[in-house]
Amino acid sequence: MKYSLPFCVVAAAGCLLVHAAEPAKSGKKEVRGAPIQKLAPPPTNAAPTTAESKAPAPGAVQKDGDFLIVGFDRLASFNYDVPDEAPVGTNKTVKVEAPKEQIPPAVKAFDKQRVALKGFMLPLKVEGGLITELLIMRDQSMCCYGTVPKINEWVSVKMTGKGVKPIMDQAVTLYGKLHVGEIRENGYLVGIYQMDGERIAGPLDL
Repeated sequence: MKYSLPFCVVAAAGCLLVHAAEPAKSGKKEVRGAPIQKLAPPPTNAAPTTAESKAPAPGAVQKDGDFLIVGFDRLASFNYDVPDEAPVGTNKTVKVEAPKEQIPPAVKAFDKQRVALKGFMLPLKVEGGLITELLIMRDQSMCCYGTVPKINEWVSVKMTGKGVKPIMDQAVTLYGKLHVGEIRENGYLVGIYQMDGERIAGPLDL
């Protein structure tokens, strides 16, 4: 790639050539100035600028301190076919198995990772005025208006400490260790996400 020189540099170089081209009074042969050298193009493997080097790669997971920032845009980004199950006797079920490996590897990678997840709280258990068990859900309508969520649109949470104050109708961020995989109770599939909750922050807008 050729680069054009600034006008002042070209003009100055032209003046030098003109004066050098004038014949000397002593009768000596005219002397021409040295040719102008072309600028070398920048190397193609030049290191990126500071701003470029700090820019996250597409799809990269950001962090909030020691926690990976995970949203339901990732956790609910795939279809999960829940198997049909019917009870037979006590604590027995007839299962029609769903296709295996339904959870994508990109989502499985969050298993046993400390994450920060934004969503809406649905309290399940209260002790001493504090919520010790809850669901963190993708959509507020799932909490209050009876909309049936998909199995990958909620996370079952058990707080590891004394519990947290209830924050209803507003988005919160829950911090804790996420577990990814089928959760069964008495043979029934009840979820695919669990979290050991550590703390909560909010309200925050999604």
